[in-house]
Amino acid sequence: MTSMLIADSGSTKTDWRLIRADGSTRAIQTNGFNPYYQTTEQISTTLRAQLLPELDEASIKAVFFYGAGCSGPSVNYIVADALRAVLPNLTVVDVESDMLGAARGAAGHERGIVCILGTGSNACCYDGNAISRGSQTLGFWLGDEGSGGYLGKTLVRDFFQERLPIPLTKAFRERYALDRATLLENAYQKPFPNRYFASFTPFLSEHITDAYVDKLVTDAFVLFLSTYVVRFPEAAQWPVHFVGSIAYYFADQLHKAVKQTGLIMGHVVKAPASRLVDFHQQAV
Repeated sequence: MTSMLIADSGSTKTDWRLIRADGSTRAIQTNGFNPYYQTTEQISTTLRAQLLPELDEASIKAVFFYGAGCSGPSVNYIVADALRAVLPNLTVVDVESDMLGAARGAAGHERGIVCILGTGSNACCYDGNAISRGSQTLGFWLGDEGSGGYLGKTLVRDFFQERLPIPLTKAFRERYALDRATLLENAYQKPFPNRYFASFTPFLSEHITDAYVDKLVTDAFVLFLSTYVVRFPEAAQWPVHFVGSIAYYFADQLHKAVKQTGLIMGHVVKAPASRLVDFHQQAV
């Protein structure tokens, strides 16, 4: 087996696994990538700065990259070209969606419905090797229900519209000292608004025992499941697996939402990178 790299990339961070020729592995982490927001040049600059110092690039022959925004050939080439630019000895460059990576990581070779709940959100039906049915997601501003970006956006909106309970309002103001001008600049002028709003989710986690926070998170998950998962014909029979930090850290609320929507609870996986190592080693 030749040395290979496996990447599980979200909009915020990328978890890499280097699989050496002897089968040993090493974990590496870099910034996230999204070809909808970044050019080949921007991605390759980050790869050179954050990934290459951790590698002997001459020994890497294959990269399997699963990434946010990697929805098809029209954008996947942006990431593929960046990888070839920094790793010139590659013989295999396979760029696929983060959805397929989540599915292979959570379900392995078993069929099921797989959902991503991280900075963004998505869902699909998975037949044990490939995605058999997907959902029509619309990104941060028009969708991403249940995601970290959505949760943070809901929290901030309720703060400015004075819908938070008084103790939470006080705690939020003391924690962030956020004014309207700063909010709108980050929302509409700076890049990665999804990352910005997702950065408020630790506040929700810290106050999850508050009834308002518990309801906000649970309702967001119910909305996600009702919008994207319940409509799948397979939803009545297949387990529903979840991948991502939001699913992992708010697992109690997620279990409640699954029960409320009458679905079958599957695995909750914080990050699929290690499981993807198993998937690709078995495929060799």
